[in-house]
Amino acid sequence: MPRTNEPGRSVSSRLLQVLFSFRPQQSALTLADLTRHTALPHTTVRRLVQELLAAGALDRTADGRFTIGLRLWELGTLAPLSVPLRTVALPFMEDLHAALHQHVQLAVLDGRAAVVVERFSARNAVGLVSHVGGRLPLHSSAVGKVLLAHGGRKLIDEVFAAELPRFTPRTVIDPTELRAELTACWRSGTATVHGEMTEGADSVAARVADGDGRVVAALSVVVRSGSRDLTTVAAPVLASAFSISRRLGWNPGTGVRDADLPLPASRRTI
Repeated sequence: MPRTNEPGRSVSSRLLQVLFSFRPQQSALTLADLTRHTALPHTTVRRLVQELLAAGALDRTADGRFTIGLRLWELGTLAPLSVPLRTVALPFMEDLHAALHQHVQLAVLDGRAAVVVERFSARNAVGLVSHVGGRLPLHSSAVGKVLLAHGGRKLIDEVFAAELPRFTPRTVIDPTELRAELTACWRSGTATVHGEMTEGADSVAARVADGDGRVVAALSVVVRSGSRDLTTVAAPVLASAFSISRRLGWNPGTGVRDADLPLPASRRTI
C-alpha cells in the first residue's frame, strides 16, 4: 500500500482520520475545519477530500462545506449490530413511547462509552444532553450502567482506572458504591439513575440480549425527576427489552452469557 511521507502512516489511515472528524454535532465541515481536526497539512487534506468526493464517501453542500456522502451511509447500514437491532427494536420502542409519552432510547457499547443508536423524544419531556449518534458515559447513565455491568471485569477495571467525572451533585463516583450498583444491575438486568447525568432527569434501563445470550444493547426511558414512580416505569421497560431480546433469538431459559461479576471475588455475596 502506498505510504505517506510520515513514517508509519498509510494513505488509508489519513482518509479515515478525515472521515472520523465528522460527529453528530459537527456533521458539516469546511476544508479549514478538517485541516484543524486532523492536524494534517492543508494540501494533504484537500487531496484526500477530493478522493473521498470522487468515491461518494463525502458530499459538498451548496455553501461549500462537506458532509458524509450517501455511498458511505449505504455502507454504514450494513453494520451487523446496529441495523438488525434497530429494525427489531423500533416497534417496541414506538409502543413504549406511545404508552409512556417519555424519552425512549436504545444504546450499544462502543469502547468505554454508550452510543445512542435510536431515540424517540417526547415534545414536553425533560431536556437531555444525549442524541442519536451521541455518546454517554458508562458510569452515570442508566444505559451505560447496564452495558458496563455486563461488559466484563476488564472493562469495569479500565473505566474505574480513569477519573470518573461528576456531571451533577448526584453522580455516583465512589468506586465501592458504583461497583455495588453494577453488581445489582448484573443480577437484575436493570439500572436506575436519579439525576446523575442531567439534573432533573431520571432514567430506567434494561439489558437486551441476542441469540447467543450476549448483552448487545440497553433500552431506557428517561423522565422528569419526580414526575413518575420509576418502579412503575421499570416494568414496561423490562418487558420491552425482553421482547426485543426474544426477537433477536434470545431464550429466557438460558439466561445471558456468563460474565464476570462486577464486585471482586472477596466482596461477592450469595
